[in-house]
Amino acid sequence: MRKLLFLAAIGLLTIVLVVSDHVFPPPSDADRETRTAVVSLGDSTMSGEGAGAYEPGTDGEDGGNWCHRSRAAEIMKTSFEADQKINLACSGANSEKLRNEQLPRLRELAGSNQIVAIVVAIGANDDPRFSEILNKCFEAWGKRSDCTSSVAPEWTKRVRRMIPKVENTLKAIRQTMRDSGYLDSSYQLVVQSYAAPVSPKMPQSLQNLSGCPLRTADLEWVVEEAVPELSNGLRAAAGKVNARFLDLARAGEGHEACVGGDEPETEWFTRLSVDFDGLKDQRRAPHALQESFHPNARGHEQIGRCLTEFLASDKRDGACVPRLDGSLGLTTES
Repeated sequence: MRKLLFLAAIGLLTIVLVVSDHVFPPPSDADRETRTAVVSLGDSTMSGEGAGAYEPGTDGEDGGNWCHRSRAAEIMKTSFEADQKINLACSGANSEKLRNEQLPRLRELAGSNQIVAIVVAIGANDDPRFSEILNKCFEAWGKRSDCTSSVAPEWTKRVRRMIPKVENTLKAIRQTMRDSGYLDSSYQLVVQSYAAPVSPKMPQSLQNLSGCPLRTADLEWVVEEAVPELSNGLRAAAGKVNARFLDLARAGEGHEACVGGDEPETEWFTRLSVDFDGLKDQRRAPHALQESFHPNARGHEQIGRCLTEFLASDKRDGACVPRLDGSLGLTTES
């Protein structure tokens, strides 16, 4: 009898292994709480840097972290059929930090919630080091020289080196979910690119410390070459793991920092932002410019609206572009 039971058990295990695309089937509702969740992972553009209203403990309090997770971040502005919106992104994160610091928390959430979507923005802080590029352009403005001549020749190589790192991170996200009992088809994995925060169309009167201290030629390179190439690299990484891709390269058109001139309330990105009180504190001083050139609360709200449309669609790729009425909307590709 024991032998028969043993053989029956072996047969059942064989069936499970054959019909499932994972060794173990997804946990049942009895094994997992029924609360659904949408989760965001990534760097500053996803954490909510620049939007203010930061969660306690993420604004450098008492030597704490500087993740700047905002209650106004795009994931919080997304309307999706889920009980919870959980932001795990952290300003300054690169692929390695996402894997080491955010995936353990994702694993915990996956075990106690039903995750229906994961939205990821990562890569700019890997080899491209996009914020560093903007800083170099800022420094070049002060020296009355350009930064494009020094960074443009290396940009393509930087983006190419980034692609496998992002791909490996996306694979790690997939594996984390599989280890938690999820099939790849049981949740959405969305990779989001970056919007150009500045534009050469800004008034020259604001191309200085009162707004956006960047040279026109450098601004043109950022908008016409750097950001689109970065988006294409992220699209390639997303395709490697069968993830959906949302292109934000044109998301800020007409609403970039300083483009509004005397009407900054029309802009979706922060101008040069200086925490003057923070400059008086040795611990906070290194972060005094951290919010500069990131989506502001208005920008996150617009991106969140477009993300809502994308999550509700069935298209593999999509892009957020400004509509005639001034809002941000979704356009999809087959």
